[in-house]
Amino acid sequence: MVAVAVLAVAGTFRLSYAYFQSEELSKADERLSLYRSSVVAALERFSHLTYVLARDPFVIATAGGDNTDRLNRRLKGFAEQAGLDAIYLMAQDGETVSASNAGEPSSFVGQNYAFRPYFKDAMSGQQGRFYGIGATTGEPGYFIADAVRGGNGTVLGVIAIKIDLSRLQESWRRGGEQVFMTNADGVVLLSSDRAWSYRVLAPLTAEQRDLIRTTRQFPGQDLDPLDWTPLPSRRARINDIERLHLTETGLPHGWQLHYLASDDRAITRAWLATGTAVILAGLVLLLMQIQRTRRMKAALRRSEEEEAQLRLANERLAVEIDERRTAERRLKRTQGELDRASRLAALGQLAASVTHELGQPIAAMRNHLAAAEMSTQGNVALTGGLSGLVERMEGITRQLKFFARTEMENFENVDLREAMQASMALVQPNLSEIDAKVVTSFVGQAVVVRGNRLRLEQVMTNLLRNAVDAMEETDGPEIDIGIGVDGSTAWFEVRDNGHGLGEATLADIREPFVTTRESGRGMGLGLAITSTIVNDHGGVMTARNAEGGGAVFRVEFPLSTDSESQ
Repeated sequence: MVAVAVLAVAGTFRLSYAYFQSEELSKADERLSLYRSSVVAALERFSHLTYVLARDPFVIATAGGDNTDRLNRRLKGFAEQAGLDAIYLMAQDGETVSASNAGEPSSFVGQNYAFRPYFKDAMSGQQGRFYGIGATTGEPGYFIADAVRGGNGTVLGVIAIKIDLSRLQESWRRGGEQVFMTNADGVVLLSSDRAWSYRVLAPLTAEQRDLIRTTRQFPGQDLDPLDWTPLPSRRARINDIERLHLTETGLPHGWQLHYLASDDRAITRAWLATGTAVILAGLVLLLMQIQRTRRMKAALRRSEEEEAQLRLANERLAVEIDERRTAERRLKRTQGELDRASRLAALGQLAASVTHELGQPIAAMRNHLAAAEMSTQGNVALTGGLSGLVERMEGITRQLKFFARTEMENFENVDLREAMQASMALVQPNLSEIDAKVVTSFVGQAVVVRGNRLRLEQVMTNLLRNAVDAMEETDGPEIDIGIGVDGSTAWFEVRDNGHGLGEATLADIREPFVTTRESGRGMGLGLAITSTIVNDHGGVMTARNAEGGGAVFRVEFPLSTDSESQ
């Protein structure tokens, strides 16, 4: 409940803050538009003056070589009346020949400004414009220049004016607002904070610094980076203080005007709105609690009436519980009888399995005896073969005890490769009888699973003998046996080139007493027993028709995690 209340308060604050912030941004947009208009007006106010002065007869005459005293006085009067910082005339080589500040200590007369971009632009026939720190006075200004031409159109010199823009930033300071203007290189030209002037928004490249040095645009300035970071959602951090940040790019020369505004007012109003919402919510909850109390009193009266009815219902329920317990005892007896019946059915299936499995070892024993009779090596090999078969018959017989007791068989770590080798040795006479080719593909390391070795060998033997039976009428019979590991799963496959599964599925052929062999050659229990053993070991068996004929049986078991087996 407390977490829900905290989330509700936080959500209310965020919504109200977003609303009030949008109002602050709207006001900031209006202020920024006003500042942009003032900058554009200051730049364009005297943009035509150099054009007019370039056609003044006194200016043309002085540029042609006349005395400069009269033009000096004339230019001084123009500068004082217009409020300009300076008006000056330069010869074709860039040397100043006449100026409004002639005779003053910081006079432009005699100074050469051929390196300035505005002089070069004017000499090429364009109006030159440039912002920079004065090479003579050390005061910044905005320069506008036009070429002075003679009667035949020859360029005689360049007339230029210098506009002092410091009044703009002074008005920004007096207004108590944070405003600054940058050029295309990101250098702060004007700022309401003196510490920001001639700082850069991002480090300058070597090419940019070379151009600034060549034009002497900012002599004596280090142009260090400004301590600021742009942030998303129209915000910026400057001198570790986060502010709303708006920019205006519609200025000449690629300049940008930046306006920073505080959102403290929006935060305060958002908290007030949130507090009001919390108070209203508290009043609503109080009214709801009063209504709830009234309902609880009414419910208490009803509960007293229902209590008497509940006591009667409890008495009836006690009778029903006794009856249900009696029914449960009967059900348990019935389940016990059903369990014993299931064990008897399982025992019958196992007996049929033993009958089926004993037939195969006995047949193998006959093969070994026949081989011993024809062998010249004596009875040593015969004795070893008979001992293995007898041990297997005894193990199969011991499986009858599995259904007579409730505990599980003892499982141990079994290497599938060794179990497969034992099973292959057991069916070797059958393979030799049909002259089958055996191809094995085993991984190099041990493939260890948890299980009963004898029963796992029984699974492998059954699948190998089924493959032999399927290839009895096949030319060039071949069995491919593979053993491997996929992640945490161990597997082995038995592939033959016999008659295959046909339309049958694994679910069909593993049903007890279902067989595809002719009558008298099988009871149909081999795959049923194999499937049961695989399931008891937590494994999965699949079967499919192989490409090119035959069948593929794949068995997967969980890989043993016992470190001692690795």
